[in-house]
Amino acid sequence: MTMDKKKVELFKKQLEARQSELRKIAASNEQDGREADVGSAQDLADRAANAYAKEFLFNQSASERQHLQMVEGALARIKEGAFGLCVSCGNPINSKRLEAVPWTRYCIACQEKIENGLMEEAGD
Repeated sequence: MTMDKKKVELFKKQLEARQSELRKIAASNEQDGREADVGSAQDLADRAANAYAKEFLFNQSASERQHLQMVEGALARIKEGAFGLCVSCGNPINSKRLEAVPWTRYCIACQEKIENGLMEEAGD
């Protein structure tokens, strides 16, 4: 069962917009992280605040990069004609789930198994 082309095109547009947004956020966070180092903080509290800010931005940037990889994976599945199918069991992913999380790789059943430690995530 394949998804109708209009629906796939709609998801593709949403994913491309999200991809662009995530790239901008990641670039901004990386720049802000670099700037947290600029300037010489004189006292210990300033250095600690700068270190915290840099670590926070680094973690945020890593999270955005991971999200970006998931979005790019969904775009690749669209190109391959596999979008909307669970990468683990091959069953169609519920359309409501795709509308909420269009970059999802798993149907709800497989996602629950992964979250409960009953199944390993599939490699790309």
